[in-house]
Amino acid sequence: MTGLTSYFQEIWRRRYFWLSLVQVDLRARYRGSLFGIGWSLLHPIAMTTILCVVFATIFHQAIADFAPLLMAGLTYWQFITTTSIQGTQCFFTADCYIRQHPAPMAIYPLRTMLGAAFHFAIGYLLVIALAVLFKGVALLNVSALLSLIPSFALLAAFGWSLAILFGLATVRFRDFKHLSEVGFQALFYLTPIMYPEEQMKSLLERRTVGWIFYLNPFVPILQLLRSPVVAGAPPSLNIYLAAALITLLTAGLAAAAMRAEERRIIFNL
Repeated sequence: MTGLTSYFQEIWRRRYFWLSLVQVDLRARYRGSLFGIGWSLLHPIAMTTILCVVFATIFHQAIADFAPLLMAGLTYWQFITTTSIQGTQCFFTADCYIRQHPAPMAIYPLRTMLGAAFHFAIGYLLVIALAVLFKGVALLNVSALLSLIPSFALLAAFGWSLAILFGLATVRFRDFKHLSEVGFQALFYLTPIMYPEEQMKSLLERRTVGWIFYLNPFVPILQLLRSPVVAGAPPSLNIYLAAALITLLTAGLAAAAMRAEERRIIFNL
C-alpha cells in the first residue's frame, strides 16, 4: 500500500507534465479545423438526431424520453471506446518521452483518459441541456446533480484502468488494437446504448439474450450517468455498488499489470 501511495504521489508531482501533454493533444486535434472544438458538439448532436428519427419509432419511445437516454449512452460509449482504443497506442505515442524522461508509466494512459474526459464533459453538458429542453429544469434536482460527482469519479478511474490494460496488452501483442476495434463494435450492440434497458430485461424474460445485460460490465456505470438526466433521480445504492465493484476490480487488475510490466515496456516499444 505504501508503494502504491508513493506511486500516486509521484504522478501528482508530475502533474504539470501530463497536463501539458493533454493540452498538446487537444491543440493538435483541432489545429487547422474550421469549427475547432465545435466538432465535439456537432457529432453527438448529429448522431442523436439521426438515431432518434430511426429508433424512437421502432422502440415506441417518445422523443422527449428517448433523446436524452440515447445521447447519454452515445457520450458514455464514445468515452469508453476512446480511452480503450486510443489507449492501445498510449505508450507508442509517448515513445520519445519514455526514452528521455523517467516518469511513472501510468502517466501516459492517464493522458489518454483525460483527453477523452474533456470531450465527454462537453457531450454530457449537451445531454443535460437536452434533458432540460424536453423535460424542464425541474427534472434536475439537487440530489440528482450531486450524484454525478461520484459517478464521474468512478468513470474516470474505470477509463484510466482500461487505458492502462489496453496499452500494456498492445505493447506485448501489436494486433490487440485491431481486435479491440472489432470487439467494441460487437459490444456496442450488446450494451443498451441505443435502446432502453427495459428492452434488455424483456428479452431476459423471454429467455433470449437478455442475460447479457446482467453480465455486461459496462452497464452499471451507464446507469449511473443516465439516471439523473432520464429519471431525474440519483441512482440506487445497488447500482453504485455494482459500478464501484467493477471499477475496483478493473483498477486492481490494471495496477497488478502495470507493476509487472512497467520496467519492460521500454524494451518492447
